[in-house]
Amino acid sequence: MSADVSSTSPRYVVGIDLGTTNSAVTYVDTEAAAWRVRTFAVPQVVAPGEVEARETIPSFHYQPAAEELGHGAMRLPWSDQEPGHVVGFFARDHGTMVPGRLITSAKSWLCHSGVDRTADLLPWQGAAEVERLSPVEVSGRYLAHVRDAWNARFPGHPLAEQDLVVTLPASFDEVARELTVKAAARAGLPRVVLIEEPQAAFYAWIDAHADDWHELVTPGQKILVCDIGGGTSDFTLIRVRRGDDEKVQFHRVAVGDHLILGGDNLDLALARHLEGRLAGDGRLEPRQWAVLVRSCRQVKETLLGDDAPDSFTVNVPGAGSRLIGGGLQCEVTKQEVQDVLIEGFFPNVGLEEKPAVRQSGFQEFGLPFAPDAAVTRYLAAFLTAHRHVALDESEAASPDDHDPARPDVVLLNGGLFASESLRRRLLEVLCGWFRGEDAPDWQPLLLDYQRLDLAVARGAAYYGMVRRGKGVRIAAGLARTYYVGVHGDPPEAVCMVPAEVEPGHDVDMSGRRFDLLISEPVEFPLFVSSTRLTDRPGELVAVDPQQMTPLPPIRTVLKTRKKSESGRVSVELHARLTEIGTLDLWCSESEGRRSWRLQFDVRSATQTDVAAHESAAEAEGVVDEAAWEACREAIETTFGEQGTKQPQRLVKRLARALGSSRNRWPTSLLRRMWEALMEVEPGRRRSPLHEARWLNLLGFSLRPGYGLAVDDWRVAETWRTLLGKLVHPASMCRTEWWILWRRIAAGLAGGQQQALADPLMGPLRKFHRQLTTGSGGGGEMNLPSHESAEVWRLLGSLELLSGTTKIELGGIILDLMPKRKMEPVRPALAWALGRIGARLPFHGPLNTVVPIDAVSRWLPKFMELRYDESPGQLAVMQMARMTDDRYRDIPPKLRAKAIRWLDHGDAPGHFIELVRDGGRLDSEEQSLVFGESLPAGLRIV
Repeated sequence: MSADVSSTSPRYVVGIDLGTTNSAVTYVDTEAAAWRVRTFAVPQVVAPGEVEARETIPSFHYQPAAEELGHGAMRLPWSDQEPGHVVGFFARDHGTMVPGRLITSAKSWLCHSGVDRTADLLPWQGAAEVERLSPVEVSGRYLAHVRDAWNARFPGHPLAEQDLVVTLPASFDEVARELTVKAAARAGLPRVVLIEEPQAAFYAWIDAHADDWHELVTPGQKILVCDIGGGTSDFTLIRVRRGDDEKVQFHRVAVGDHLILGGDNLDLALARHLEGRLAGDGRLEPRQWAVLVRSCRQVKETLLGDDAPDSFTVNVPGAGSRLIGGGLQCEVTKQEVQDVLIEGFFPNVGLEEKPAVRQSGFQEFGLPFAPDAAVTRYLAAFLTAHRHVALDESEAASPDDHDPARPDVVLLNGGLFASESLRRRLLEVLCGWFRGEDAPDWQPLLLDYQRLDLAVARGAAYYGMVRRGKGVRIAAGLARTYYVGVHGDPPEAVCMVPAEVEPGHDVDMSGRRFDLLISEPVEFPLFVSSTRLTDRPGELVAVDPQQMTPLPPIRTVLKTRKKSESGRVSVELHARLTEIGTLDLWCSESEGRRSWRLQFDVRSATQTDVAAHESAAEAEGVVDEAAWEACREAIETTFGEQGTKQPQRLVKRLARALGSSRNRWPTSLLRRMWEALMEVEPGRRRSPLHEARWLNLLGFSLRPGYGLAVDDWRVAETWRTLLGKLVHPASMCRTEWWILWRRIAAGLAGGQQQALADPLMGPLRKFHRQLTTGSGGGGEMNLPSHESAEVWRLLGSLELLSGTTKIELGGIILDLMPKRKMEPVRPALAWALGRIGARLPFHGPLNTVVPIDAVSRWLPKFMELRYDESPGQLAVMQMARMTDDRYRDIPPKLRAKAIRWLDHGDAPGHFIELVRDGGRLDSEEQSLVFGESLPAGLRIV
């Protein structure tokens, strides 16, 4: 994926702005007499049977229903076949009325670490028959549309062979950047260069003012680029300096933190405001709400735009079957919109005010919106955090100088600033911060750019020419500092990649060595800071949670050619900021020639089968070595080659050696037990009693499958060693087998969970048919009640199963619960149904939640069974729990019924509170949901 420019460079340089709400494409023909950035108008469907070339492409993806296809209505000029999806204007305009088939904000999902960004989860609130797509796939489809349009116009110069520059938010983390590159690769575009959007916007301004930019800015000035689009807010500082050749130079010196705060948030806020008027004390149905949110985008653009009318009429379709004659309507005034949006998102705040840290009220689409709605608070925090970072070493702010947080020049970019009202308010706030007695009339120089919708794309193409030695370059090194954690008390970290490293530069820490084990898992904790910009490579610093944010760790096993090699090796860490804008890491042998490439553990950040958690596991402490040796001896004398002790009393022997019950054993000790048990794995073959105890203790020591460094490796090793290898067919062994996998299910990948469920689903269907119709035999599901209960509990814990499988399981459970034969396992059935229908998953990402309509069918049927014992109450609480996301929450009337049911059954007060108001599970409730106690210090988010 080299991005080097050679003498045989392609003819075209292409800039692609892959925006949250709108995308655009620009290009430069390098063989033209005088190069200039041009806009590439992209053909797209604007109405059935109508295709037009437009300068922007709305970033909306629509999947037509079967009846909309088959007559060429969606066909594009470059293909004889009708595609199964549409992107662009028709997708945006028509999809508003059919929101269950519409995908929006794919770019925001691309940086959402709370879901599996590579999983098929969009549209978030999609109809059942609609194909789900991953954020990466959707982004790839936008780029594929651009590719096909380009190739049709320039058949002799395929897009994949041109110099491509793709934009992304300056605040995108390393994982989101890698996923952007992956999306381009899916579109058949393997060679791309990345540029940050604020930087591209400034390049666009330079391009537009090629003749006079040097007259508008002077050395010593600080330029603030404020880029707010549909999904994100980005702040960047650029310092104007004089170079050695006396020419003006631009240095990008600071970048803000990632904020999912943009036009989408304004639409949601206005929709929330109008919902109360349209629905009274209730809430709109999800379909109505989706239409209202899309309508509010038009309201916002109209009433905050130039020559705005005094009011706007909003229409929403009727609820349920009342699609005709049952519509809702309300009038919204210009003043009302200004009060809600300008005062809500751009309030006059003090320069020293900090953003709120409470959870955002917006959970509508599952996106982690910024906690505080006030853009101006985040801007104030950004400017004050970087008061002095933009100064040269030779510069120092004297007491008589103005506040060094003050920018001299401001460039506003992004679709939000198409509104003169919002531009004016932001400048008012800036002036209010920095005017004083010495400068009562101060205001920043505002750089103008006429086409905000094209600026970032045009700047991307301009940057492509800068890379060829043309135009004016912004020196833009790394805007953050990266650290690798080391053991210490308090925790410490070594600066690994300093800020301002330029693309293509290598960094090494030759003064720091690490001793690593060969063929054993190791983990490098990583941290990033956008405020500590002066630390140097190899410098040891204390981990400051206020300034340093943890990143997905690097996890690896150092493999060698000699499989039997073990021991330790001394290594040094190296890093390189690549030309395309991503970070490469590797370690090399200090006294040899071997090296190992390291990668971010993208799995823990993009595939949340490594679940998010709060864990004190690493800080629980460890038992002393004498106690551990007694534990090891107890395990060895039970399962080792010379072992003679019976397994039945092993847990008691371990508890006696440690002086505490097993539920108080720290996670670090449990994982050492896991290692010891794996070493004596052949010992389980001695008898059914040995295997049952070994399986039981192995699962107990690794529960819940994550929580300590490299637990994913431990789970993988357990899977590799055990799958399909149960030695003794006795019921006690099979029961412990199901318990083991249930205990570590949170650490299993989706495919592994499906592999456990598939062999059970066939016999389960036969058993269900036999009990409900009387035909056929029960088959393999006629198990002893204890084993049968554990099978159901295992199935309930597999949160990564497909939605179809989960819905089938829920239906089967409800059919079987009333049967007298199922009475012994009824608690397990209720527990499993609660896990399957939970509104908040225990460990899986949010995209694994069963749709509302399924749970809304299950819940009344379950409550009619009057099974109000503890497992039943737990199930109702999980299915009815409030999340404040209408795409997950059950209807209000059903919620009220669930509250009455729980109250009538004397359920715990906190259960009722969780259903009525939402909130977090306490430690006892977490243990109930998990099925047993969790290791001390582990808390599920």
